[in-house]
This record gives sequence, structure tokens and C-alpha cells, in this order.
Amino acid sequence: MYRNRIVAGVLAATALATGATACSGDDKDDAAAAPAGSSAPAASPSGVPGAGIPFGPACSAVPASGKGSFQGMSTDPVATAASSNPVLSTLVGAVKKAGLVDTLNGSKSLTVFAPTDDAFKKIPKATLDKAMADKKTLTSILTYHVIGRRVSPAGLGTGDFKTLNGAMLKSSGSGDSYTVGEDANVVCGNVQTANATVYIIDSVLMPPK
Repeated sequence: MYRNRIVAGVLAATALATGATACSGDDKDDAAAAPAGSSAPAASPSGVPGAGIPFGPACSAVPASGKGSFQGMSTDPVATAASSNPVLSTLVGAVKKAGLVDTLNGSKSLTVFAPTDDAFKKIPKATLDKAMADKKTLTSILTYHVIGRRVSPAGLGTGDFKTLNGAMLKSSGSGDSYTVGEDANVVCGNVQTANATVYIIDSVLMPPK
């Protein structure tokens, strides 16, 4: 009887150890299966603000706290978030003129290539003023900067995306260096808002005619 109890105890302990090992193995498999934000699949519509870390030289111009900070922007829809960013005031004004605020804020998942104020300054003033005054032209330009899903940095490596404009837009690069269109460089990328991933760029993208 005593011997049987010892054998039963050994078997129970072995079963518990085996179960613990199996659970530990499952945890490792789950961790491996759940990709980190930085290795999310290309064009992943994760919709999870804060996944990954912003990168690029212009990120230093973003406030460290408040509505215009990365944390502050992550809780607002994209048009509202952009209005709090000090380097995107011209873009925000253009979005308002084109009547696209509700469209951008109301979309579930987007990627936005956001030209800085300096990017707009590269366009001759007369040309920019004419575009700003023509709602149809302005809408065409602005929607060429938007993709209807979230795109991770990895997805920009050899990207070929259909924009809300309807035209295709290419991107290339790796690491923390990416080009969008012909020659627009990402100067602060992977900025998360409540409904979009934003890549701040140094040139305005012009849709094909």
C-alpha cells in the first residue's frame, strides 16, 4: 500500500512537470506567432495605435508632450491629430479647403503621407495659390497622399499602392530611409494616430496626369 502511494505520487509529479513544460512551450509559440509592431506584415490594417516607434530626423520637431506629441496624436483621428502638429499647418489648411476633414477622420484605417510646411514651400507660390483655390485639383492632390489601409515601414520597402485618388503610388527603401513617389523622403515615419499611420515627407506628391 505504501509503495503504491509512492508510485502514484511520482506519476502525479511527472504529469504536473510535463504539463508545465507543455504550457511553457505554448507560451513561447504564442510569443513567436505574435509579431512585434516593428515586424508587422506589409500593409497590415492592425488599427493598433502606438505599434512601433516613430523614426526620422524631423521627429525631433514633434512636441514631447501635449496634443501635438506622438502620444497625443495617437488618441485623435488623423486630420485632428495633424492639426496639432506644428510642421503640418499648410497641409491641415489644404485639407480644410478641400473639405476632406470628415473623410479622413471618419475612415477606419489609413496611411497618410503628410508633406511638411517646407515641402509646400518648394512649390512656386503662384502654382500653390492656384491649386489651393481649385477644390477639384486640391482634392486630387491630397487624396494622392492617402492609402485606404495602414502600411507598416516594412511595407514601404517595395510598395506599389492604390491611393484614394485612384492612381498608383510607389515607395522604396529600408531601415529608416524611405522614398515615396519620385523623390519625396520620409523625414518622420510610423507616426500613429487613432485611425492612421502617418509618414511625414519633405515634398508634395503630384498625381500622374
